[in-house]
Amino acid sequence: MARDTTDDRPIEGMDELVSYLAGGCKPVKDWRIGTEHEKFPFYVDGNHPVPYEGSRGIRALLEGMQEMLGWNPILDEGHIIGLVEPTGQGAISLEPGGQFELSGAPLETLHQTCRESNAHLAQLREIAEPLGIRFLGLGASPKWRLSETPKMPKSRYEIMTAYMPKVGSHGLDMMYRTCTIQVNLDFSSEVDMRRKMQVGMRLQPLATALFANSPFTEGKVNGYKSWRAEIWRDTDNQRAGLLPFVFSENFSFADYVEWALDVPMYFVIRDDRYHDCTHVTFRQFMEGALRGVVPNVTPTIGDWANHLSTLFPDVRLKRFIEMRGADGGPWRRICALPAFWVGLLYDPAALDAVEEMTKGWSFEEVQALRDAVPKEGLSVRFRNHRLRDTAREVLAISRMGLANRGRKNSEGYDETGFLDPLDEVVARGTTSAEEMVAAFNTRWGGSIEPAFLEHAY
Repeated sequence: MARDTTDDRPIEGMDELVSYLAGGCKPVKDWRIGTEHEKFPFYVDGNHPVPYEGSRGIRALLEGMQEMLGWNPILDEGHIIGLVEPTGQGAISLEPGGQFELSGAPLETLHQTCRESNAHLAQLREIAEPLGIRFLGLGASPKWRLSETPKMPKSRYEIMTAYMPKVGSHGLDMMYRTCTIQVNLDFSSEVDMRRKMQVGMRLQPLATALFANSPFTEGKVNGYKSWRAEIWRDTDNQRAGLLPFVFSENFSFADYVEWALDVPMYFVIRDDRYHDCTHVTFRQFMEGALRGVVPNVTPTIGDWANHLSTLFPDVRLKRFIEMRGADGGPWRRICALPAFWVGLLYDPAALDAVEEMTKGWSFEEVQALRDAVPKEGLSVRFRNHRLRDTAREVLAISRMGLANRGRKNSEGYDETGFLDPLDEVVARGTTSAEEMVAAFNTRWGGSIEPAFLEHAY
């Protein structure tokens, strides 16, 4: 999320919280694709992390991008912490360890999405290269210890940094040492939302396996294909992971609201100041628990929107649906991740097919798969088959969906080509993580340094 909201409309009752989510329903003609991708900035000289301050730091990078793009700065206590396109169509933001994120504009086609990410990376290079900065496309920081990783001056991150060690063993690793590619997709109705959330939850471990790209920690092989996915297994289990109630045939907006109400808050914003609220749930907040603790204590729609943005299930529901299971990766993966999900969820025939294929998958089965994938990747056995075989079937459905969409570029190509990197993974039977480990053990000579050359943007 690029910036926290300050919508001051008071919440009158529970129905408004449900209506807020239902307000995301859009006719099919208005469905869009919003892609987010994160990457690690590093200094080319020594492959060191980039701090916020200094003439060659993250702030200078943001200021350079602001001057180039003419986007509006996002400020937090006087610090520039991001940029937003003047009409709200896209934003650049910082993750806690300086991970640089583009939250893309809502676009109609994957061709536009790819052009957007390509343009962003080209613009970033123009500003970053004179500063001696490049960007690493991996799912987790391969070299730096947590103590070496810089901290960005964002108020919400100060609150999270203090809270995370209380609720899980890997919360700080998640914040400071991981990167992802995500896609945000629309729904037309509560039923459509339910179908997409359920298919998304069932298939998120498969997406994790296909995009597994984080096999190193602190310069060594860590034993995982997706260390990032392993980190999420114990970050904050009250607000992360698979949600069993989503698997119900009657899952509704109200069910998600009921769950969200009982997750501890992070903060409320009053008069541009962040107040730590990690000791109360949103339900308790609505019942008056913060009276006398923060000013203007009436809960607002902005408070609700911010709270929803601090929930981290594998598939997140806001006024759109976020697919959150993939590691960060190279440029081709930035296009492949939205292609995978758009093919499955934006074509009626494809959605019918993948729903039929996965409808019998229980929460317990998917949870077991999610637990196994970080180490085993596509080789894990699921329902008497290798996950690689399941991936082949699902990719065929996604390809059908993209072909059915028929969205062609100026050269007459449809969107199916964006799946090619994933088809290659399945054809080889090895993930990007496995290939990097093989390189580490052979031509890299046991050194992590070549990753900064071969996997840089």
